[in-house]
Amino acid sequence: MRLSSLCLLAVGAVTAAVTVQADVYRGVAADGSVTLSNVYREGQHYVRVRRETAASPLPKTKRQALTKPRPFTQLVVAAAAENGLPEALLHAVIDTESNYDPTALSAGGAAGLMQLMPDTARELGVEDVWDPEANIRGGARYLKRLMAMFDNDLSLALAAYNAGPGAVRSRGWVIPPFAETQRYVPRVIELYQRLQAGEQATSL
Repeated sequence: MRLSSLCLLAVGAVTAAVTVQADVYRGVAADGSVTLSNVYREGQHYVRVRRETAASPLPKTKRQALTKPRPFTQLVVAAAAENGLPEALLHAVIDTESNYDPTALSAGGAAGLMQLMPDTARELGVEDVWDPEANIRGGARYLKRLMAMFDNDLSLALAAYNAGPGAVRSRGWVIPPFAETQRYVPRVIELYQRLQAGEQATSL
């Protein structure tokens, strides 16, 4: 059997508009493919394979590393508030997409901090993809749209951000079997978790 989707979330409090669960559910499709998701959907034959448990306190050195200032913080704060998304999630996407390089350009034409494709940027009304504020706001709007499209399933929204929503829908709402996407989704989620842990540590 093939593993089609992976999402091992252990997040704490997030913005109410992004509802995620830390439990993990396992489903098996008719073709034998296995899907792991953090979102339970009515009518699906899911079995819970992981339940959220309380996280152990992070060592002081790790808390300090996670709470170091990150670039474009004020722009991220504004875009997160505007779209009802966690700041840590936007930082995780930007870090993974461009490593905070506003001049980043992929071989496929994705540009800027959040690596917007030309057609996507035009649809979102982003006139200058090289402008950090416009790029972050556009990317945040797009991610918010994908979260709504995929019922707040973070793993699928991230897969759609990387491979396109059509690639996710056409395969029955699972992460497409593209090597890049299969690496991208858990990488963003892991960084998101680490950044959230750092944010929570600052309140301890």
